[in-house]
Amino acid sequence: MPIIEMHLLVGRSSEDKARAASAITAAAAESLGVKPDTVRILITEHGKDEFYVAGRAGRASDQAAAEAAQQEATK
Repeated sequence: MPIIEMHLLVGRSSEDKARAASAITAAAAESLGVKPDTVRILITEHGKDEFYVAGRAGRASDQAAAEAAQQEATK
């Protein structure tokens, strides 16, 4: 029984999470050769103050992620 964990920032709708869970279930079932009803997905939501990128929380983490992506793209 595959168990898949997702960590998301707070703010996505129940419909968004259900769509993601459905797509991930289908992908896991196909790639692992298991029945979809054996796939388990756990979603944990975090506030912006609990999510850090490059040591910066919240909106600063968004900026840090953008800077890192830009640096990677110029290599």
